[in-house]
Amino acid sequence: MVKRFSKTFESAKAILERRFAKRLGVHAKYEFQEYGIWLSETLHDKRHKTLYIKLAKEKPRPFLEEARIFAIDYPSRSVNRGRLFMWKLSELEKESKKKRTGAKIGDL
Repeated sequence: MVKRFSKTFESAKAILERRFAKRLGVHAKYEFQEYGIWLSETLHDKRHKTLYIKLAKEKPRPFLEEARIFAIDYPSRSVNRGRLFMWKLSELEKESKKKRTGAKIGDL
């Protein structure tokens, strides 16, 4: 039996959707993994996806959120906001440490 081709053309969009439908996105098993992936995409720093997953697992979420908002709102020519995010996160941790050690010394 000879297979006949239809005379209608398939759109480029349909071809591309069919071609790339096989490539599935990253599947996260845990919530912190999903948050880390989302964070890397939000900051346009997909290269360091595993770093953001690790940070999402180990660091307090309010620190991550505050650093993310700072990095996104900061006026910069660069699209990649990863460096700003890391800087702000380290500043927040230093500030938190200073408050904790200051409170312990003041109580004595």
